[in-house]
Parts: sequence; structure tokens; C-alpha cells
Amino acid sequence: MDLALIGSLVVLALIDSTSFGTLLIPIWMMLAPGRLRPSRLLVFLATVAACYLVLGVVLLVGAAALLDEVRPVLETTPFRVVQLVVGIGLLGLGLVIGRKRASGDSQPGRLLRWRERAMTGGESAAALVGLALAAVTLEATTMLPYLAAIGLLGASALTLPGSVAVLAGYCVVMVLPALVLLAARLVAAGRVQPVLAAVNRWMVRNAAGTTGWIVGIIGFLLARDAANHLELFAALSRVT
Repeated sequence: MDLALIGSLVVLALIDSTSFGTLLIPIWMMLAPGRLRPSRLLVFLATVAACYLVLGVVLLVGAAALLDEVRPVLETTPFRVVQLVVGIGLLGLGLVIGRKRASGDSQPGRLLRWRERAMTGGESAAALVGLALAAVTLEATTMLPYLAAIGLLGASALTLPGSVAVLAGYCVVMVLPALVLLAARLVAAGRVQPVLAAVNRWMVRNAAGTTGWIVGIIGFLLARDAANHLELFAALSRVT
């Protein structure tokens, strides 16, 4: 597999790891009063990762069914030029969006209420599964990094089983930061708790503003992929 593709997928997975479902809600759970129950957080994260994987496989299968028809178009110079322009446009849009301040009650407030019901209501795993499904549903319209990753995999030379395996790895990387924080919380609760609280406050305060840099990074990755296929970097190196 192309190292550039691996790098792009890792970057996108790490961006996805900062979403409400993969980081903010897990931090809320780790900050919940009382004794920490790791199994509940593991159930939540496993459900989120499984939902993402199932959705990705469905999209990949649909892409594979059309790939033979679409691939000749994807490899043409005009398409790559359009991709380059779109990538640069998204990069500029991300810079503009990033300057805007968030306002009003948004998804974190609703997700917080779901979290409270799951942690203080019924003590069953079903409540956590429901919370995870709700988080994924709310994020379905803003899965830009994940959709970009699926697009890169669909356009790659990987077979469908290979793409599914890579996508499973993507989902693991996506929940890895939350798992690392959970391990740190279990080992050194006194030192980690203030850090978790600070991260939680920062994410809630800047939730809407993250859209800007997410769009910008996706634009950069799309533009770089197009530039590689158009061999623009090689042409620039020859000129210089």
C-alpha cells in the first residue's frame, strides 16, 4: 500500500478521534462522579467503532460496485485538476470557517443529557449502546474525515477485503486516544483528572470552531493527493 495513502488515513483517523463520540463523551464518562467503571466505556467505544466500520463497509461495497465504471474517470487529468481545485477551495474555506466563533447550544448539550441518562439511569450496557448509536447518528452528517478516508480507499488499488481490513485499522486508531486516556486515568487518576477536565472544557468551548480546521485538513489532503497524481511536485523539483 502507498505510504502517502497510509499517512493520509492515519491523519484522518486521528482527526476523527477528536469528535464528540470518540473523545468528548468518553472524557465525560471518565469525569463522572463515583468509581470509574472501565467496562462501560469500553462497551461505548466498541459500539462507536463497530458502527463506523459497518457504515464504511456498506459505502465501500457500494463504491466497489461502481468502481469499474468510475475508475477510468477518476484517473483522468481533468478529474485530478478538479480534485486539486476542490481541495484548495476546502483549504481556503477551512481558514474562513476557523475564524468564526461558536454560538448557541449545539450537539454537546444534547449529548451531555444522553450521557447523564446512560451513566445515572439504567445500569445496563444497552444504555451505553444507545448512547453510542445516538452519538454516531448525530455525527453522520459531519463525518467529513471518514468519508474522505473511504473516498481515498475506494480510489486506491486495494481489493475490497484489503480495504475493509484497512478500514478496521482506521476505526481502531480512531478510538485509540480515548483508550490511552482511559489507561492513564486508571493508572494515575489524581494527575490525569485535571487534564481531562481541562480538555473537556476546551472541547466544549471550541466545538463549533473545530469544523474549520477539519475542513482545511481534508482540503489539504485532497489537494496533495491530486498533486501527486498530476506529478506537480516532481515537475516543481525539476524546475528548481
